[in-house]
Amino acid sequence: MKDQIIAFVGVGRMGANMARRLKECGHTISAVFDVNTAASEALADELGCMAAMSLSDLTASAEVIITVVTDDAAMKNIYFATGDSLLQRANGKIFINCATLSPEVQIEIATAVHQAGGKCVEACMASSITQARQGSLYLMLGGEAEEIEACDEILADLASTRRHVGTAGQAAKVKALVNMVMNCNTAALAEGLGLGQALGLDLDVLREVFSQTGANSRVLETDGADMVGREHDCYFSAAHAAKDSGIANQLAEKVGIHVPLSVATEQQYRKLCEIGRGELDKSAVAELTFLGRAN
Repeated sequence: MKDQIIAFVGVGRMGANMARRLKECGHTISAVFDVNTAASEALADELGCMAAMSLSDLTASAEVIITVVTDDAAMKNIYFATGDSLLQRANGKIFINCATLSPEVQIEIATAVHQAGGKCVEACMASSITQARQGSLYLMLGGEAEEIEACDEILADLASTRRHVGTAGQAAKVKALVNMVMNCNTAALAEGLGLGQALGLDLDVLREVFSQTGANSRVLETDGADMVGREHDCYFSAAHAAKDSGIANQLAEKVGIHVPLSVATEQQYRKLCEIGRGELDKSAVAELTFLGRAN
């Protein structure tokens, strides 16, 4: 049995599979919490732990609290909400925050945790559901080295690669750029395949040629066939792509860097959300570029 008792806030696709992975590795999961109470109760039954009714009770139940929430607003709500928050019993606890957030919010959370007597680790994930379940995440870590070391056994069971990139907020910047480039690649691939379809090309042949030339990318491997086959089961949603490209574009604006490709990519994903397809996988951006589809 592993030493540190763990609780989870946010048990959607990623959080639930991370909890399952740690349970299988011999860690004790004391409690889970989610605004979707049905999801937290179902996972609690599966893992044999408590479905916490309050954030402060969850914090009290564990030594390490892992958060996997949606965005800046959700993160602020679990840490700074009036009446019930993770900070109420934070003294001596370790918080591992895995959501893709703005650097400013990561710094704000780390500061608040330290003021409450806890430790805080920023653990941004550049992987998806399958890797969460298998324990092969790529983690970009922000925070103090000694605080990361304090939960290293847990991080090692979640990730095949752990890269410490700097102090609080730095991992959020790196993650924003990872997703910025990934989203641009995805949108570009959708345009290339959509144009190929319109030109009457064999898309299997086109994808094979792409794979052997400068048009190759990791996105071609993960999303190419899905774009052609309209298979958009969600691993990384269009809504998250829009949010994360937006974070990168805001960072660019602050430092005066012009990123027109990323701005156009964000607009594509915003359009998907506007037409009610934000919960599809990011590969669904192809629905905007293939003849006879959404456009």
